[in-house]
Amino acid sequence: MMLPPPKMAGRRRLLPCVCLGLFAVLCWVWVSFASFPDEQLHPNASSFDAVNRGAFQPQSALSDMEFASVASYRGPGNSDRRSNKELPILLWWSGGLFPHFPGDTERIDCATSSCLVTSNRKVQLYKRTASIIFYGTDFRAYEAPLPRLHHQTWALFHEESPMNNYILSHGPAIRLFNYTATFRRESDYPLTLQWLPSLEYLLEPVAVALEEKNRLRREGLAPVLYMQSHCDVPSDRDRYVQELMKYIQVDSYGKCLNNKQLPEHLEDTATATGEEPGFMNFVARYKFHLALENGLCPDYVTEKLWRPLHQGCVPVYRGSSVVSDWMPNGHSVIIIDDFPSPKSLADFLRRLDENDDEYVKYLKFKNHRSITNARLLEALESREWGVNDMSKPNYLNGFECYVCDQENARLASERAYRKSPKKNQPPRPKMASNSHMGCQLPSPGYGNVQDLPTDDGWLQIWPQDYWQSLDQAEGLESLIRHNESDPFLLWKHIQNIAVSRARGKH
Repeated sequence: MMLPPPKMAGRRRLLPCVCLGLFAVLCWVWVSFASFPDEQLHPNASSFDAVNRGAFQPQSALSDMEFASVASYRGPGNSDRRSNKELPILLWWSGGLFPHFPGDTERIDCATSSCLVTSNRKVQLYKRTASIIFYGTDFRAYEAPLPRLHHQTWALFHEESPMNNYILSHGPAIRLFNYTATFRRESDYPLTLQWLPSLEYLLEPVAVALEEKNRLRREGLAPVLYMQSHCDVPSDRDRYVQELMKYIQVDSYGKCLNNKQLPEHLEDTATATGEEPGFMNFVARYKFHLALENGLCPDYVTEKLWRPLHQGCVPVYRGSSVVSDWMPNGHSVIIIDDFPSPKSLADFLRRLDENDDEYVKYLKFKNHRSITNARLLEALESREWGVNDMSKPNYLNGFECYVCDQENARLASERAYRKSPKKNQPPRPKMASNSHMGCQLPSPGYGNVQDLPTDDGWLQIWPQDYWQSLDQAEGLESLIRHNESDPFLLWKHIQNIAVSRARGKH
C-alpha cells in the first residue's frame, strides 16, 4: 500500500492562490536543481534509473501525526549562507515518506547548517549527494542503491515493529548504516517515546470510575480485555492469551480469538487504530487490558501500553524487556514475564479484581507527584521533536536535520584534512551496531519451540523469516564489499555464502 505524502499544515491556505503557488513551486524546484546537469555522474549512471517505490504503510505513529514544514526557520547556530547549488544533498530513498510538501525537493536550514533534500532518485550518483535516508520497513536488500559510493553515508529511519523487517536485527545489515533513528534508546536519534504525546496524556483522569467498572463486572463484563485483529505475529501473543483464557474470563474482540462482538456502531476497524471517543470509552470499561506487542525487542513500546495508562486501565504487558525503564512509577503495569505461568497470572488478576485497595495502587500515577521515574520525565522534557506539537519539528524532519548537520560537519572535516593533513585529523567513521536495532529470534508465546508440531503455522513463518533475513543481510554486505552494481546479484552471493559455510570457510 502506498504511503500518501504527509499533509502539511497550511495546505488549505494555498488553495485560493493555487496558480501562483504552483508557479512558485516550479521555480523553486528549477532553482534547487539548477546545478544537477553539471554534476559528474558515475560512468554507468544511465543504468541506475531506479523505479520509484512507495513505502509500505504499517500501523505506525506516523499515520496519526500531523506534519508541518517551517521553511523560514533557521537554527540559532546556523550561519550557512551558501546557495542551493553549493549545499550537500540528502536523498530520501523511500520517497513516500518525504516529509515536505509540495514538490520533491526542498532546502532545509537546520540547527547548525543547511542541506538540499529530495526524493528524486536521479541524484543517487551525484557527487553532491552526501547521504541516502531509508525507511526501515521499506528497506529491501534486493532494492538497495548499488554501487554504494565511498563518499555517501546511509541513514536509517525505522520506528515500526521489528517484524516488518528482521534484516535490520542482524549485524551485517545494521552495520551498513552510519546514522539511525529507531525505537531503541541507543540509536543516534531515539524514537522510543513516539507513541507518548506528552506527560499530560498520562495524567488525564480515569475515563471510567472504579465504582462503574465494579458495577459492570457484577453485570457480567469480563475483568480482562483483549482487542486484536492482527493475528499470527512473531510474538505469538494469541497462543499465550488462549492459554490464559482457561483460567480467567477474557472478552476478546477483533479477529483474533474472537468471543465477543463489538457494538454495531464500533465495528468499523478504523476506530480501533485511532482514539475515537466512542471506541475509547467502550474499552475503558475494563479493569485490565492485555497489551501484547506484535514483536519483542528492547524499547519497542507502542500505543498498546500507553493508551490503557491514558484511560486509567491496568495494562497486562508483554513486549519490551526493559519496559519498566519508561513507566511512570514502579507500580503502574503488570508484566506477564514476571509470572511463571498463565495460571499464576490469572490468579493474581483475580485477586486484584476482588481488592479495590490493591487495584487503585496501579492508578496512583495519575497524580503528578506519583510519577517518580526521572528517566521518563527527562526524556519527555529533552526530546527535540514533538507529537502533534506544532511548536516542535516532527521526528521525520528532526532526523533529517540531524543527518544534515552531521554530514556538513563530516564534509568540513574532510576538507580540513585534505587541506592540511598534518594539522587536522580525518573524520572518524561512524557505524551503527546491533544495539541500534537488534531484536531477538521469535519464540513461542507459550511453551517451548521444540514441543510445537512441525506443521505449526507460527513455526513455519517467523523463525524462518528471521534466519532468511540474516542470509539477505550477509548477501547485501557481500554485494557492497565486492562493489557490485546490480542488486539482483544478491541471490548469487547468498548461494556462494551458503556453499562457503558448508565447506567451513564462512
